Amino acid sequence: MVSSERQSDRRGSRRRDEQEESAYIEQVVKIRRVSKVVKGGRNLTFNAMVVVGDGAGNVGIALGKSGVVPDAVRKGTANARKGMVPVQLKNTTIPHEVTYRFSGSSVLLKPAAPGTGVIAGGGVRAVLEAAGVKDVLTKTFGSTNAINVVKATLEALKQLRDPETETARRKAAATQA
Repeated sequence: MVSSERQSDRRGSRRRDEQEESAYIEQVVKIRRVSKVVKGGRNLTFNAMVVVGDGAGNVGIALGKSGVVPDAVRKGTANARKGMVPVQLKNTTIPHEVTYRFSGSSVLLKPAAPGTGVIAGGGVRAVLEAAGVKDVLTKTFGSTNAINVVKATLEALKQLRDPETETARRKAAATQA
């Protein structure tokens, strides 16, 4: 009887952990098989680009690497949670238009009216939905490499500033100078 109580406690705590984990939006954007040729043959490994967000303005990305896909995804998820950054939102959209270039990929993000939805493809959509953006227009230019597009999108979101607080900050800096 004692052992069944222990099992139920263990299951209960495990479920609680799963519920805490499910508070995050996790999405695997890209899984790549990487082959390295060595003297004894080929070494196969896997890369997994993972996006994690809370849907309320925090998002993180990471590239997990391992010999098997589940481990790569797990590592990517853990690292993305550690590296989450806050994103400036204005209701359900972004405060202003922003463009960012990462390597060969360029991403344009434009605010949209309520009800528009997320008009984006692949990696951009994953990052924006994880961050909690509901209405936005996007366009990718140049390379469509999913990893570079995801990184460009995150960097573009980091560039966002609230216009009112930025104006107040600049006025305060001008009066001090």
